[in-house]
Amino acid sequence: MSKTEPNRPPEADVAIVGGGTAGLALAAELKRSGVGRVVVLEREKAAGGIPRHCGHYPFGLWEYQRLLKGPEYAARNVETAQALGVEIRTQTTVTQLHPGGRLSLSTPDGLQDLRASRVVLCTGVRESSRPQRFIGGDRPLGVMTTGALQSLVFLNHMRPFSKPVILGSELVSFSAIDTCRHLGIRPVAMVEELDRIVTHKALQPYLKVRGVPLFTGIGQPRIIGAQHVEALEFTDATGDHQRIETDGIIISGQFRPEAALLYNSHLEVDPGSGGPVIDQFGQCTDPAFYSAGNLLRPAETSGWCWREGVAAAKRIAQDLNSPGHEVKGTIRLTTRDPALKFVLPQRLCLTERPGGMKKMQIGLRTPANGTLRAMVGEKCIWSSRINSRPVRRIQRSLAGLLGVGAGADIRLEFKPET
Repeated sequence: MSKTEPNRPPEADVAIVGGGTAGLALAAELKRSGVGRVVVLEREKAAGGIPRHCGHYPFGLWEYQRLLKGPEYAARNVETAQALGVEIRTQTTVTQLHPGGRLSLSTPDGLQDLRASRVVLCTGVRESSRPQRFIGGDRPLGVMTTGALQSLVFLNHMRPFSKPVILGSELVSFSAIDTCRHLGIRPVAMVEELDRIVTHKALQPYLKVRGVPLFTGIGQPRIIGAQHVEALEFTDATGDHQRIETDGIIISGQFRPEAALLYNSHLEVDPGSGGPVIDQFGQCTDPAFYSAGNLLRPAETSGWCWREGVAAAKRIAQDLNSPGHEVKGTIRLTTRDPALKFVLPQRLCLTERPGGMKKMQIGLRTPANGTLRAMVGEKCIWSSRINSRPVRRIQRSLAGLLGVGAGADIRLEFKPET
């Protein structure tokens, strides 16, 4: 695979950037749909994505009707794709996206180019870092994200600390407890800046079962330590100063799309989701590019991403088999409301093409109890009750938005209950 000449035929029917759950499910379904050459490009030494690092249940119940641990699930996804004829290239990093489906690659054999009829971006998400969360204090060893912890524990069999504090209370924060248990690490506390845990309250008793105290409504967290972490200081919900002696800090959650490739590309990025702008078919602003999985929005479960990959594959296979559907116009979906973080998809194509998404996904910045409204100018064309919180799955039908006509800008806004 040498440097691509401008008019050279595509070397792959579909190239998938990212070998996690969505990318592998998508690749396998493309082969089932009769697509010819499907290539998965994965920068790690092995494909499988985040589940490779998650040595706990539950994975695979929907996909394989079996309860699997993360590494087993990841291996099953890889094996399924390869058995169907998918080519998986590991230690291959995509360094640039070019118009029309051309990719610049860094591989063990040097710099190369690859041209594909369709490219699907499935690069997933990552947790917010300490600087991104504005956590003050010293800079000692022993501070890491859940993902970094899982890599150390399950891939390298290392025990980085013995009594950490978990900062955050999303689902992944509870996963961190299970990861710690694998090597006999016992978290001494979970702290959360919001007034209650972010994930579902039904999980809160699990903290008592595991003997992990919970502090909500905390502020001004500061990490203390010279060489290694010694303590976490913060103000509690009453305003009192607290200090917890600890030898590690696990910074969990607040996921953001792994979207570095997009920022230096020709593709439009949505400031709300942090991922690419797509239409109801998952197509980016360059029709040669699609996207699926958690790159679209942070962050869903592996099972959801698997189903999203399968659905995207069916749309892409249909596009390859029957290209050229006329687009009579587009509708923009946006939100600038402080309560709303994102809406997905961000564009609706007016076309006879079948198989598009039936529902939009909505993300919240703050808890919301009231009415969600779709506005065109000052006119409300659709409304729906909403009572939810951040990091919850919120879906609403797209059917009521398609009748406004080409060129319309639909603005989602939230009106709180009074």
